[in-house]
Amino acid sequence: MLVGVVAAMVLGGGAAEADFTFGEPTNLGSIVNSSPRDHGLSVSSDSLMLYFNSDRPGGYGYDDIWVTTRPTVIDPWGAPENLGPLVNTSLGDTCPSISTDGLELYFGSYNRPGGYGSDDIWVAKRATRNGPWGVPVNLGTTINTSGPEGAPRLSTDGLELYFSARNRAGGYGGDDIWVTRRATKNDAWEPPINLGAVVNSPASDCYPFLSADGLALFFCENRGRPLRPGGFGNVDMWVTTRASVSEPWGTPVNLGPQVNSPSHDSGPVISPDGFTLYFGSNRPGGFGGSDIWQVPILPVVDFNGDGIVDTDDMCIMVDYWGTDESLCDIGPMPLGDGIVDVQDLIVLAEHLFTYPGAVAYWNLDETEGNIAHDIIGDNDGTINGEPAWQPEGGIVDGALQLDGIDDYVSTEFIMNPAEGPFSMFVWIKGGAPGQVVLSQKGGVSWLCTDASEGHLMTELKGLGRSAAALLSQTVITDGNWHRIGLVWDGSHRTLCVDGVAVAEDIQDGMEGSDSGLYIGAGKAMGSGTFWSGLIDDVRIYSRAVRP
Repeated sequence: MLVGVVAAMVLGGGAAEADFTFGEPTNLGSIVNSSPRDHGLSVSSDSLMLYFNSDRPGGYGYDDIWVTTRPTVIDPWGAPENLGPLVNTSLGDTCPSISTDGLELYFGSYNRPGGYGSDDIWVAKRATRNGPWGVPVNLGTTINTSGPEGAPRLSTDGLELYFSARNRAGGYGGDDIWVTRRATKNDAWEPPINLGAVVNSPASDCYPFLSADGLALFFCENRGRPLRPGGFGNVDMWVTTRASVSEPWGTPVNLGPQVNSPSHDSGPVISPDGFTLYFGSNRPGGFGGSDIWQVPILPVVDFNGDGIVDTDDMCIMVDYWGTDESLCDIGPMPLGDGIVDVQDLIVLAEHLFTYPGAVAYWNLDETEGNIAHDIIGDNDGTINGEPAWQPEGGIVDGALQLDGIDDYVSTEFIMNPAEGPFSMFVWIKGGAPGQVVLSQKGGVSWLCTDASEGHLMTELKGLGRSAAALLSQTVITDGNWHRIGLVWDGSHRTLCVDGVAVAEDIQDGMEGSDSGLYIGAGKAMGSGTFWSGLIDDVRIYSRAVRP
């Protein structure tokens, strides 16, 4: 399900950056992940190498650093390879961070000989990107203390190093995030600076990751210690942003329940192109104690919120060209750059004529056959009865003519209404009072008409005792084309006809169901519930779409 995470995020200087959402998290699979713990990752600047730590068999210690590679960004990751005994020791080596040029690898190491505490930060270097790693070097007493330092993260320009330190003098909690800087890559690292009480809390704040432009810092927080309000699990991922690299960090924002689960979610890393979030999690569906997951980062490019990215959205971007309008500042991903320009046009062009947040879309433009194809995903519908395809009879190209007796389309499970915001829209023509456009097997009618007048209504309701069907006063069975819809934004239930809200109320949650759908028939396929008329362009979204 598509869920929004940043809504006009306000930065330290008062400027707002682009909105983005997360798609569905997926596990990197059994080739990368193992039954032991796999996490603490870093992606190379070309996105072809993924470094991580794991205590899988075949290593040299409790945790070793491994690397998996792929030929191109569209290829799957290959079998991981251990970085060998020069980098890895018998005691534990974790949280690698590869430099942009691929020649430096920073990491944390536990009780490695030559260190200054239980956990220190080290760096290994090599002469070429494909060459062997040299003997790691400790970053020295400027960075490392007798306490634990780890989870280093190098900035894109190589001049800032963010890391976590526990109970270091000057901190605010169990683990705090610190940063050390250097003037050039040939200079020594300066004394570290704590990121302050806005970022660091009484809880344990760790695993920092700095975006390529230096304006967003992703990190995780261990809620086993005193809690930061707004979390979803034991360990959550957060992001703090700033208007420029010289301004302070703003109040952290939780990345939301799409990527944060009741489980342990940590180590957020953004891919170099800004379109993927990688992280570690022990959530259900994995292969071991902790696995590496990925989730797409999707820009909010449906500027007018009508469910499709088209020329209307292009015109809106043109209207704001050269300004700092946050609505259209979508590139570079994920947070834009403060100006609407060609970078934003490139991102918009990649999404033109798409349907953000759509989980199913049956355009019903077929000319024959018994399958109604879902052009968004894999939710093809099965034609039942003998409805007639009308290749040129729809409002948007073709349509499906149903006889009101036994014609309908059935699908597998698409969406549980209880899981969050959603929208559904359908073009219809004809029909009669009491007939149903869209229903859920064993559930209720999502879009239907009342039995007496043919008014649009929905039986999908909230959870309270007073919850009831929502009935509009708008007739949709008058023989004209109408686009009908139902929108649930998490609190408001709205019925729409032809782009206008015709009925609205507030509900406490939404009742759930996990069965398939009927298009053109009631939940029990009762006599009188079959639609007699045309149905076209059925869309279901996992977000609230404007009428």
